Amino acid sequence: MYSANFDYHRPSTLDEAIALLSRHGDDAKLLAGGHSLIPAMKLRLARPKIVVDIARITTLSYIREAGGRVAIGAMTTHQEVESSPLLRSKCPLLPETAAVIGDMQVRNKGTIGGSLAHADPAADYPAAILALDAEIEAAGPRGRRTIHAADFFVDLLQTALAPDEILVEIRVGATGPKVAYVKTEQKASGFALAGVAAVVGADAVRVGITGVAAKVYRAAAVEQALRGQASPKAEAIALAAMRAADGVEPLSDIHASAAFRAHLAQVNTRRALERALGR
Repeated sequence: MYSANFDYHRPSTLDEAIALLSRHGDDAKLLAGGHSLIPAMKLRLARPKIVVDIARITTLSYIREAGGRVAIGAMTTHQEVESSPLLRSKCPLLPETAAVIGDMQVRNKGTIGGSLAHADPAADYPAAILALDAEIEAAGPRGRRTIHAADFFVDLLQTALAPDEILVEIRVGATGPKVAYVKTEQKASGFALAGVAAVVGADAVRVGITGVAAKVYRAAAVEQALRGQASPKAEAIALAAMRAADGVEPLSDIHASAAFRAHLAQVNTRRALERALGR
């Protein structure tokens, strides 16, 4: 199926892109890597009158140290995240997560900013972004603002971004090597039926889970169960992991029932924590 007719714009600067969004409002959609918007347009699930292609805004593609954190431009591709020496050294969870996104073609074209802004409930990055306690910077006609990762994902395919704002940067703090991302994927698409990102620090454990509920979430009950345990034993990890789906309503569809997703969340939480602690 072909998409409905639309006007195409390719701004060369961020200011031009913001001006186009401000001018056209809900009629406009941003195009980054295209792996979410284009299929939706072909199925007529999305019918934007204006497509604003930001792929040529080169100032939005970078990975660099800034203010004691690592800053990642929104147009940085999955492959660039996966292969970044800086991220592998300072924040190895993101390269590990990027390596299991889709296939090679998707990783070479898809972008971290596009994935986060789309907020697919089965996307991989959101779990890592939550577990890393990241900051997300948005730019719009009213200037720039920082959104905490915990406040960014609102609901199914919904974020805290305003219609005229563009996600421009993700900032993550440095971690030690005790991190891991483990997922069970839907084989045809690579999307997570249950993906778990774990960050084990000296004084806290953070766990982000994707693919299970309508939006990504922090497994607060798991984190609470392991609070104060720098090196929890296998039994403690197993007991904590049993609470991975506490307080959420798991999705149920043709790929997995709610009960199976809850079970996968528990299993992959245990595996992610054990893998992280083993590093």
